[in-house]
Amino acid sequence: MPNAPRPADTSVVAEGSGLTNLLGFTREELEAWVEGLGEKAFRGRQLFKWVHQHGATEFQAMTSLAKSLRDQLGGRAELRELPILRDHQSADGTRKWLLDAGQGNAIETVYIPEDDRGTLCVSSQAGCTVACGFCSTGHQGFARNLTTAEIIGQVRMANRLLDPSGRRAAVSNVVFMGMGEPLLNYEPVLAALRILLDDHGYGLSRRKVTVSTSGVVPIMERLAAECPVALAVSLHAPNDSLRNSLVPLNKKYPLAELLAACRVYLQSGPRDFITFEYVMLEDVNDSQDHAHELIHLVEKARLHCKLNLIPFNPFPASGFRRSPAERVRQFAQTLQAAGIVTTVRKTRGDDIDAACGQLAGDIQDRTLIRLRRLDAKAEVPALGSHTTSSAQHA
Repeated sequence: MPNAPRPADTSVVAEGSGLTNLLGFTREELEAWVEGLGEKAFRGRQLFKWVHQHGATEFQAMTSLAKSLRDQLGGRAELRELPILRDHQSADGTRKWLLDAGQGNAIETVYIPEDDRGTLCVSSQAGCTVACGFCSTGHQGFARNLTTAEIIGQVRMANRLLDPSGRRAAVSNVVFMGMGEPLLNYEPVLAALRILLDDHGYGLSRRKVTVSTSGVVPIMERLAAECPVALAVSLHAPNDSLRNSLVPLNKKYPLAELLAACRVYLQSGPRDFITFEYVMLEDVNDSQDHAHELIHLVEKARLHCKLNLIPFNPFPASGFRRSPAERVRQFAQTLQAAGIVTTVRKTRGDDIDAACGQLAGDIQDRTLIRLRRLDAKAEVPALGSHTTSSAQHA
């Protein structure tokens, strides 16, 4: 299916310098931009390869391009990534970068090495609107959406720093599981997905790119139609009453609607199952009754799925505790006995606060989110209500 034009992304032009950030363009968009310079479209494809496959940082190093074009690029364009504030490496090999998103905001990107792959967890927003109580990012509130260039820049940066020789791409898998709700920053995320999947870009398969969502049902349907990649759904509760308190978005899109959307997604998705993420909270959602209720929920929905149980990573403001390891083991055994594929996620990067739910950094709370949590009737923001301007995600 040809890519439909997306709304103009004015964020590709930097304030002050007037330079166009080429990281924000899909291949088709870059080809059109290069044609606007009076060049053939295939020069745009060459440029796209230099930017993403080779990770080039200087236009004059792009030797397959005519010098006249390189000179034009030097005066009109840039390859701008977010500045690195901190670079931490864990004893287990996990690496976390804190990136400056401007105006006192920061985002985090985490690389998780495995024997057979290297997974990069990217952020799509600075902060998050969904405000799940067990997530430290949610406690920060929301600052702004990230642009396509800021999302893709995380992948470029990681590949370059993990393998300075540029001979191989260290990142083999990308998961939109960092800061933010990806489907509430849909257009920039969609463009980033297309760059990741493009054979002239990063060339990743749809099975190796995963979008995690707390359940933005209408946008799940759009993603299924426009760019179906692997899908992970933050479930965390087996019933609406409990999920309303843990994942406020459930008040807008309850479980019945969410699971129906998951069934539809499977018709287009690259995998034959949906991954459900379930953070284990002591005495909240980790009893055997909860396990049996979860089994009933999945069976009633007639949904092929995989359950990923996540040990909670405590932080002072949460008020939750991590489920004991034995209780997690029993919970997993109950699910497995019912025929549900179940895994327990290994904790990684605890010593550098890089584990799931801990992506916070030194970021100010820019909303009255703590007050909103006290309001039991608080409404989840409407789609798009968080967008501050057209110039502005995973």
